[in-house]
Amino acid sequence: MPIKLIAVDMDGTFLNNNQDYNRERFRQQYTELKKCGIRFVVASGNQYYQLKSFFPDFADEISFVAENGAYIVHSNEEVFCGEMSENTVRKVLDILRDFQPSSLVVCGRNSAYVGEADFNQSLKYYHKLKRVDDLYTINDTIFKFALTFNESDVPEVLDKLHESVGDFITPVTSGNVYIDLIIPGLHKAHGVKRIQELCHIEDHETVAFGDSGNDIEMLHHVAYGFAMGNATEPVKSAANYMTDSNNEEGVLNTIDAILNKEYPFN
Repeated sequence: MPIKLIAVDMDGTFLNNNQDYNRERFRQQYTELKKCGIRFVVASGNQYYQLKSFFPDFADEISFVAENGAYIVHSNEEVFCGEMSENTVRKVLDILRDFQPSSLVVCGRNSAYVGEADFNQSLKYYHKLKRVDDLYTINDTIFKFALTFNESDVPEVLDKLHESVGDFITPVTSGNVYIDLIIPGLHKAHGVKRIQELCHIEDHETVAFGDSGNDIEMLHHVAYGFAMGNATEPVKSAANYMTDSNNEEGVLNTIDAILNKEYPFN
């Protein structure tokens, strides 16, 4: 059965550790993907505006599952926009006072929001970022909270967050020092499924790549889930295939194999 959709996480997966990718190699691959009728989907916890900036030549053609699945844009058309309730936002902000993250970003439809102390630290990750004096007064559709902690503290903090907020919000890891608090059920698998439905693509026609905890649902959802060589152990356990690390262009290597019909599930 031919592959019709390829979904990729960005940080630690499609992007190397310099926050870039082999643009010329992928440009050639993307031309071939289009000829073969294969849809390319970016599935990331990051902000849509930032994700779009990585693909200036064809951002209007591909699909974006942004904010871990809370915001979905397909061929330059918004097709889904989740929303965290005001009550949930306030409850989370109250509880996070006890956790004291190194940085705290509130991610919304129109912008991401931080206090003064977190602005410079967060600026490189958000193309739309605003300073606010009081996070409780943000007037926007809120998707998630993005938190940063010391890497050694993340497992313990994640357990404590599950205990504190897990009955109304979902904590997931999104990198070595990052934890996202997302709307329950609005994960990457939800976003990929939406794109599949729009394009009439089945699970057994879909490939996905990931490296962190927020990729696990997506890797479980598709028939062909690839963990990166640099992925965490839970992600490797969740995937049924492996590829090279992000710094070895693992995603691009596997795309070549797909285009050449050399992949192991052919």
